[in-house]
Amino acid sequence: MTTSSWIADPTRYEHATYRRCGRSGLDLPALSLGLWHNFGDTKPFDEQRAVVRRAFDLGITHFDLANNYGPPYGSAEENFGRIYAKDLTPYRDEIVVTTKAGYDMWPGPYGDGGSRKYLLGSLDRSLARMGLDHVDIFYSHRPDPSVPVAETMSALHTAVTSGRATYVGLSNYTPAQTLEAHRVLAEMGTPLLVHQPSYSIVNRHVELPDAGSTQDADAVRDGALFAPAPVGRSLLDVVDELGMGTVVFSPLHQGLLTGRYLEGVPEGSRAAVAHFLRPERLTDDYVRRIRGLAEIAEARGQSVAQLALAWVLRDRRVTSAIIGASSVAQLEDNVGALAAPPLTSEELAAIDALAEHGAF
Repeated sequence: MTTSSWIADPTRYEHATYRRCGRSGLDLPALSLGLWHNFGDTKPFDEQRAVVRRAFDLGITHFDLANNYGPPYGSAEENFGRIYAKDLTPYRDEIVVTTKAGYDMWPGPYGDGGSRKYLLGSLDRSLARMGLDHVDIFYSHRPDPSVPVAETMSALHTAVTSGRATYVGLSNYTPAQTLEAHRVLAEMGTPLLVHQPSYSIVNRHVELPDAGSTQDADAVRDGALFAPAPVGRSLLDVVDELGMGTVVFSPLHQGLLTGRYLEGVPEGSRAAVAHFLRPERLTDDYVRRIRGLAEIAEARGQSVAQLALAWVLRDRRVTSAIIGASSVAQLEDNVGALAAPPLTSEELAAIDALAEHGAF
């Protein structure tokens, strides 16, 4: 194993902020580092390594991955594994490493979905790519209406009982699906630790009462096995009732909740690459709203990104927000969100007027 002479900052825990994950014994940093976009083979390895090192020096102990993060698929886990081997091995008991499976990963009928074969096979591949003997949290990345919920949850149960995962969680499940998954896992004797949904100022679906979805309706029509009826409560409410934590992704709405696009599309940005973020979303109305948010942020001594992160973290039910920094400077700017005072009722009202759910 190749190691480096790098030593983590001994003061890294002195000013870091942690929150308890539901009714478990696990604390997570208020901001976690996600390796979705910026840790594949298209990004320089030395830049990735610098971001991970700086994150840990700032007390960010949670590193969030998935089997298909890259590009190409699997490369984010491979690159994290290289960084872990070089720098983080001495600190394994101080970090939380998470991964997920549920989306398309490899060809054929066993490379996608919610079956035991796919989920446990994917977890084994993830561990091999990262050079780990276990992850701290293994997620079902999405519900699979074609597979019995008991089978999907049995794979999570096995991940824990076999020692390949310490905890398990869900991502992208509806409130009703979360309740059912929790019930099934509880019968098996495995707690459901955490839910990971998307959440931002302009993507507030986790606050809305569960009214089902198009996906659920299609599943029922097709005779699916996992499409429980809507429960009429929000995901945040359900997760709180169950004693789970909530770790949210895309709190900056794919970079739209920053000042990066006020003067057009910078070269090399997500909108320029047009992989997930399309330039056509940068309308005049978008610019107007972001300029308004920038005025609120400036009055607080913050950047727009810091304001957006502070807004997400205002809710006690949110354990942690995942940030996807592409540079050390961006990482440090995001962490600055934790230094500002709580948002006032007047500021919250002004934000709501500019950036309601679905605004862009």
